[in-house]
This record gives sequence, C-alpha cells and structure tokens, in this order.
Amino acid sequence: MGIFSNLFGSKKAFNNPLKWDMHNHILFGIDDGSKSLEYSLRMAEMYISKGYKKIIATPHIMSDYYPNTPEIIRERLSMLQMALKEASMELETGCAAEYYMDEYFLDKVRSGDELLSFHGNHVLVETSFMNKPVFFDQLLFEMRTKGFQPVLAHPERYVYFHGNYQAIEQLVQTGVKLQINLLSLVGHYSPNVKKLAQWMIKEGHYNFLGTDAHTVDHLELLQDVMSSKLFDSIDFTRVENAN
Repeated sequence: MGIFSNLFGSKKAFNNPLKWDMHNHILFGIDDGSKSLEYSLRMAEMYISKGYKKIIATPHIMSDYYPNTPEIIRERLSMLQMALKEASMELETGCAAEYYMDEYFLDKVRSGDELLSFHGNHVLVETSFMNKPVFFDQLLFEMRTKGFQPVLAHPERYVYFHGNYQAIEQLVQTGVKLQINLLSLVGHYSPNVKKLAQWMIKEGHYNFLGTDAHTVDHLELLQDVMSSKLFDSIDFTRVENAN
C-alpha cells in the first residue's frame, strides 16, 4: 500500500463510519504537528489503515506563535500531495486552518481577508483552553455576517465550559457548529473532558468528529476510540464528515 506499510503490520481497514477527517496537523514544519515530510507520510499511512479516504489539514493560525498564511499552508499541502503520489498512497487531501480567536483573527474577519474554509464556508476556530475571549460572541456573530459558518474545535476541552453546559446549548441555538475530538471519548485529555463529550453526544450537540492528530501516537489511539461504547453511541447520521 505504501512505503511505510511494514511499520504498522496488517493494514486491514477499521469499520470506520467516518469518511474524512476535518481537523489534524499533518502538514509539516508550520505548527506543533508533524515536523517532517517523512513523518507526515507516516501519519497518512496510519489514516489509510484506519479507513479514512480524505483528510483536511488544519494547521494552527495564531499570531504570536504560528503566523501561517493561506500561501504557506497551500505550499506545504502541495508538497505532501506530491509525496503521497510518489509513494502511491491513496489519500485525498485538502487544507483549511484552525484559527485562534484573538484580536488578529478578529481584524482578519472584519477586513475581509481570505479565510481558509472546508465543507464550503465552514471555518474552524479555537480559543484558550482556560478563558473564553471577551469578544467571543461578537466574533462568532461577525463571522456569520461575512458568510462563514463557525465550527468550534473541541469545546469539550475548554475548562470554562466544564461547569457551564448551558453555554454549549446557547452556542447550538445561535447556529455555531461543534466538533468533538475523538480522543476525548476515551479520556485522553482528562476525565472532565470525557464527561462533557459524553454529555454532548447524549444531547446531540455535535456536528463533526475530528482526530486533532498531531502525531502517529494520536492516530494509533483511534483503535481504542472505535472500540469504545461511547463511540458506538454516536448517531452518525448527524455527523457531517460521515458522508
């Protein structure tokens, strides 16, 4: 199947209802994900082994740490696509970004700068894990007025939601879409993160499921995720990347 097949043993595909991954850090050398093209290919091989047909790479765009641009991201994507082709690895790839909700991003939205999106007009956003931005609601509103559909990355990981499930319900009512990290289902981040993810699944407050993979190790853990009771309880008819 690929040049790294011998690293992972049998490549029998998982019974994975997800057809594509819309949150990962497979592009190399531009954020805290893959550090080399070779490592990106190892991640791609692991995706294939888990039954994925397509991935949307979403590098961080964060003004202070990862000042990526659409041009930088597309260049890295092109390099990965060429390497996949040379390795005869069948994995469709595209790119978007994971935008950090800071003043820099607010300015980009207001000025009409290009935002990398997926699934049409969907834009993936994230916040600090500890504190909700003071302009959080305003920024989500302005994104919608510009024609973008906000998708909040891994809300179950934000501590400010852990004691305030009502805030999740309010986001859903305003039309914000929510993406749960698959590793949250097996307590990879913390018991509180798993607890909130479990509640979100029970209440139907989810639109996308993403790996948020930064490493091969993250992708290896999908075996545990896909054999978990919580994964089995998901209604995949409502998951937009299950089609």
